[in-house]
Amino acid sequence: MARSRDLRPGYSRRAQYGIFTAYVIAVGGVIIGLIALGISLLNPAAFGFLRGAASEISAPAGEASTATRRSGAGLVSAIEAWFETGHQNLELIHEIAGARAAAVSARATADENRRLKALLHIVDPAAPPVSAARLIGSTAASARRYAVIDAGDAHGVRAGQPVRGAAGLIGRVVETSRDTARILLVSDASNVVPVRRAGDGLPGFVQGTANGKIAIRLLSLGNNPLHPGDVFVTSGSGGIYPPGVPVAVVSQTRRDGAEGRLAADPAATDYVFVLPVYQAPAVAAMADAVKAAGPPPKDDN
Repeated sequence: MARSRDLRPGYSRRAQYGIFTAYVIAVGGVIIGLIALGISLLNPAAFGFLRGAASEISAPAGEASTATRRSGAGLVSAIEAWFETGHQNLELIHEIAGARAAAVSARATADENRRLKALLHIVDPAAPPVSAARLIGSTAASARRYAVIDAGDAHGVRAGQPVRGAAGLIGRVVETSRDTARILLVSDASNVVPVRRAGDGLPGFVQGTANGKIAIRLLSLGNNPLHPGDVFVTSGSGGIYPPGVPVAVVSQTRRDGAEGRLAADPAATDYVFVLPVYQAPAVAAMADAVKAAGPPPKDDN
């Protein structure tokens, strides 16, 4: 038999009691709520113990929620940092490369300034150099020893003029063009430089050898008074080279002299001075007298 669609309790006392109880509970709840609302408005502190109890009960849940939120934020930050790591590493690599390049440039500039200052210390105000130049090439493995500087005729450079660096004599000019000049190095076998020992003026001469080294020979015969470490400078004899310019240092003595090393290594020299051709005072005075006297008179006969 199908159930009747009429949902009214009818004569069922059980249903009627249930509905009545529900109404009583609802009305009682409304009355209690109104009373509680009135008490809370008139005396807000009356339910403080209930709020405190509720806070105590909900505290663990709040702590768990806070921990979860912090963990989530940390996880998000870690993920973002992981994705940003590659970009940051690339930026750091570029910054490090730039800093290294700047350091190398600064070191090169400091070395260049040091060499230029060393050159300035050797300038004689009474006999200023013809030109300052940069040594732009040299033959280190050839039987002939030449170098090239970036100063030529346009800078007043002429053949025969001596060339020196901060450490000592480099050679002399043999050929010139407009903006360059060719230097015959001291280590060339055809270049003979009159020298004297810096300590006592012992005379001699320096000549290059085929193997790129230099030989130091003395003008006086007899016992060899040379010792390793002796410094030889230009003597000024014969002109061309001014006196007092370091040329060679004795490295090993021989029966007739010594083998030495250059005071100024062209391979380690960047800047040089081209000096005027040196003339001894007596020769210079004689030349001045000849110029002052003028040309000799012509013979009418």
